Amino acid sequence: MPKTIAIIQSNYIPWKGYFDIIDSVDEFVLYDEVQFTKRDWRNRNVIKTQNGPLWLTIPVVSKGRFDQAIDTVEIAEPWAEKHWRSLEMSYRKAAGFERTVAAGLKEAFKIDGERLLSDVNRKLLQWVCDHLDIKTPLTNSRDYGGAGAKSERLLQICLGAGADKYISGPSAKAYLDHDLFAAAGVAVEYKSYDGYPEYPQLHGPFDHAVSILDLLFNVADDPKRYIKQSPTGAGT
Repeated sequence: MPKTIAIIQSNYIPWKGYFDIIDSVDEFVLYDEVQFTKRDWRNRNVIKTQNGPLWLTIPVVSKGRFDQAIDTVEIAEPWAEKHWRSLEMSYRKAAGFERTVAAGLKEAFKIDGERLLSDVNRKLLQWVCDHLDIKTPLTNSRDYGGAGAKSERLLQICLGAGADKYISGPSAKAYLDHDLFAAAGVAVEYKSYDGYPEYPQLHGPFDHAVSILDLLFNVADDPKRYIKQSPTGAGT
């Protein structure tokens, strides 16, 4: 049977395009065996407030040059309650706030006991997927043994998962070895992030590049329709 997968590092409550990719594949592999990068999406994301954009950052333990895998990064101190207070203050008047809270998001943020960043990210990713009725299973790259760098490792994971199509974000065009994938019979397709429709959004001009929680809080009825591009690709 044909099988499509995506392989991406875990992010902290990422934007809607991340969940669009999850929803478009048969298996979504969290690629947390690779190096953690500072000031990146792994442990932070942005929300809108009446005072402008606000970064929510999970504090992590810094170890020297920080050349460690994402799935070994430890959380430095309690953070979840503070993040929830910021979300509540910014979105409590939004149309979908009460519905999202009732669905269990506040309970999902009671995770200050988690030690590893990857575990936190995965739990929140799974909660959002469940809330949006996205059925794609989330797995870990280490579930598929082997070694290698960049294209070789990605191809190993594809083959280990039994996939014949690999969906990637557009940034991978700069380094992916397409000939290697073609020789192994794995098609490569790049996801476009153009054409997402806008939705009613609090706090100033519309901004697509914010956490998925902004969408869930602002839209009470069927928020999932906003993680798909419009048929024309032009948005609304």
